[in-house]
This record gives sequence, structure tokens and C-alpha cells, in this order.
Amino acid sequence: MLDYRIETFLTLCETMNYRETAERLHITQPAVTQHIQYLEREYGCRLFTYEKRKLEKTPEASKLEGYAVSMKFNEEAVRKELKSPQAKSLRIGVTKTIGDFVIGDRVRAFLRDESHTMNLIVDNTASLLGMLEENKIDFAIVEGYFDKGKYDYQLYKKEPFVGICAENHPFAGQSVKLEDIFKETFICREQGSGTRGILEQKLLEFNENIGNFKRTVFVSTFKIITDLVKENIGISFVYNVIASKTQGIAPFYIEGAPIVREFNFVYLKNTNAAEKVLYFLRSNDSVN
Repeated sequence: MLDYRIETFLTLCETMNYRETAERLHITQPAVTQHIQYLEREYGCRLFTYEKRKLEKTPEASKLEGYAVSMKFNEEAVRKELKSPQAKSLRIGVTKTIGDFVIGDRVRAFLRDESHTMNLIVDNTASLLGMLEENKIDFAIVEGYFDKGKYDYQLYKKEPFVGICAENHPFAGQSVKLEDIFKETFICREQGSGTRGILEQKLLEFNENIGNFKRTVFVSTFKIITDLVKENIGISFVYNVIASKTQGIAPFYIEGAPIVREFNFVYLKNTNAAEKVLYFLRSNDSVN
């Protein structure tokens, strides 16, 4: 069982407030202080300091937090395994593109075994990484950026990022010059979306931005984006897996500027999550 003082430490790392930590754990504030002081004596270092009256974690606390989160994950995984050794349950987080277009076949294959259960959450990369830290998911599958020094990860697949247009558009199936795309209406996701960020980063390499398009339309769902593209209202940019699974649209490519991104399994260091990823993949050996 995880030491109760480590539980206090992790809660304080989350709240960064002694009073809120005490309320959440249903203990007194002096008890929180005593637990932290005990850990500081045990590990021989300061864990928290005040900078301009604001509580801050020391580098040593950040390192301990990483180990403690992994310890908690492993302890709860063992508890679950001992309670129900036959059932295979996975908690998986995925980004919207991967959830909607990439892993449906794999999820169905996994759940065909009636001893398997799953909790699948679709959210953005930042939220999924937070869920990892809070032990709400076993691993995430993301296409967004993440700190590869903080988490363990393994490549799921590499996916081209392509332009899309109506099947009868002059761009259909072609490689086009960068300057030509700016003559079109651009239909893109909202600010902060992963797919929009990919294109913005690529355009920045050429000192361009999305404001240079003839017209820009912002839409938050792929369904409406692809519907507008089919009707020749404009062009957009998506992962090739979306283009290949959507009738009525065709891909196009920017000359000399191919974009390929990684889809990665991401999980906490020093945990058995890698085994869970492997189990998920082995359960899908029949899926191409």
C-alpha cells in the first residue's frame, strides 16, 4: 500500500496549497505540514519553497513526484490484477483524429474477447497527459507534441499530412506550388487544434501564415470541414487516414514540403503500462 505521506505529497503537488490539500484528504493543515516535513527528513532535501509568497516545487520534489506517480500507478494496477486476475481491462486515452479514424478496428478486435473491458476517452493531447499523471488512463495514443524526456513512448505509426479538395478540383491528386494554395478558401480547425498547428508550423518555415489565404473559415469538426470541401467551398489539410476514408474528396500535396507526423503510445515511466500497450497490440494481431 502506498505510504499515506506520499499520498499527501502527491495531492500537494497537484493543489500547490496546504489548506486545499488538507480539505481534499480530510486531515488538518498541520498534519499536511508534518507529512511533508517527514518526507524532507527521509529524503534529506527540501521539497517545497515559497517564492514571493507562492508555493513552488523544488527540482527534488519534481523528481520525487515522477517516481511517486509511477508507484501509485503500479500499486493500483497490482490491486486490480489481484482482485480480478482473469479480466483484462484497459483505460485508453486518444486524440480526436485517432479516435474517430484510426483505432476503431483495433478497439472492436480487442472487445471481441468477452474477458476484455475498456474505458476509452477522447480528448486533446494536453488533457490526456494530465489524465496519465492522475492515473485515470493506462496509456494515451496521441499525434500532438509531448515531452519525450518526461514520458516513455513507442511509435504507433507514421501518418502523412495532406491537403484535401473536391474530387473535381484542379488540385486533386496533384503536387501544387505553395503560392497556389493561397488563392483558395482555407477551411481549418479552431485555434489550438493539433491539425491547424501542424500546418501553421509548416507555413512558418516559409515565412507564411494562414492569414495569407484568400479567405479563411474556422470550423471545429472534421465532418463539417469535409462536407464543405466536397462542395468545393474550399480546401483543407488533414491526416491522410481521414482523406482515404472520406468519399467525395481527393488529396493533394505541396511541392517540396511533405509533412509526416508520428502517432505515439505515451505512458508513465517506471510502470507496467508498456506491457498493457503490448497486450493491446497482441490482441489485435489480426488487424492490419
